[in-house]
Order: sequence, then C-alpha cells, then structure tokens
Amino acid sequence: MAQTKTTSPIFSEMREFAGFEAHEQAFITRSLDVGLRRGDAFEVWSDEEGGPDAIRSQYLAYRDLVNLRGSIPDPDHLHGVDIFIGRLVRISAQDIAREKLDSFSSYRFLYERLLGAGVRPFLPAAFCAAAALPQIRPERRRLLLQSLSEAAATAPGWSMREPGFMPERVEAEAA
Repeated sequence: MAQTKTTSPIFSEMREFAGFEAHEQAFITRSLDVGLRRGDAFEVWSDEEGGPDAIRSQYLAYRDLVNLRGSIPDPDHLHGVDIFIGRLVRISAQDIAREKLDSFSSYRFLYERLLGAGVRPFLPAAFCAAAALPQIRPERRRLLLQSLSEAAATAPGWSMREPGFMPERVEAEAA
C-alpha cells in the first residue's frame, strides 16, 4: 500500500496544538471547557493559576458566545458586523489580557473551536482590535500584532471545514 504525503486534517490540528507553549495549551483547553460547558471547569481547573476567580471571570466573559455563534455575519456584507465584531473584540480582549495566548495562531485555534468555522474571516480583525487596545501592555501589543502574518491578514478566502480536534485535559495518573 503506497503512503501519501498528505495528512488528515485532524492530525494537522493536533500537530498545530502540540506546537503551542504549555501555558497556551492549558489556557485553550480550559477555555474550551468553560466556553463549551464541557464538564465542571471549577473542579478540573481550580488548581491552576488564578483558581476559581479566573474561571468565574471567564464564564462571565463567555456568556455572549452562544449569541455570537448564532449571529456570525455574512463576510460579503456589512449588515450586523458592528455588533458582532464589538462583542467578539470584548471577549477576545479579556482572553488576550490574561497573557496566556502568545500569537494569532493560538488565538485562532481557540476561537475557531469556540465559535465554529464561520468565524474565520473575522478573526484577524478582532485579534488586531483586541491586541491593539490600550489595556494591553505595549511590549505585549507588539508581540501579538507581529504574530499575525500578512497571509493570514489578507487571505482571499477561508475554509468552512469545522475543526475536528478538540483538546481536553489529561490528568497524569499517580504512580
């Protein structure tokens, strides 16, 4: 049987996730638990930095995710963009301000899973707006904005294939 040079999209997603720093992986996984209401995030993540207060804050920030999922505008029209982008920037800024996402790639990875493939065309704009806010430290702003490649910022089109890999926290068993 001949091997092909192509890999399954899910393996590409797993490889991308593995390339993120450990703190990014943990934040993405916790954010998915909170944003998608997977299990009890307080029970699973309370031992992490920030503890229950950080989780509670994230639950409050993510309240609008359900509304955002149902209101992703048509990328070819401006109707509804103002409200959608405003809410997305607010939620994004709260995540970016936590300093757990170091690049556009980790931000995109998280938000594609929180909101679905339809959000892809709006992610560069929301990321730039959130990362450029004065609430973000200037050094951090520079790092984040430089992480957005020209190709990602000027993409002529976006895949509508939904993400297949959804990372979950794996507990190490005691020996």
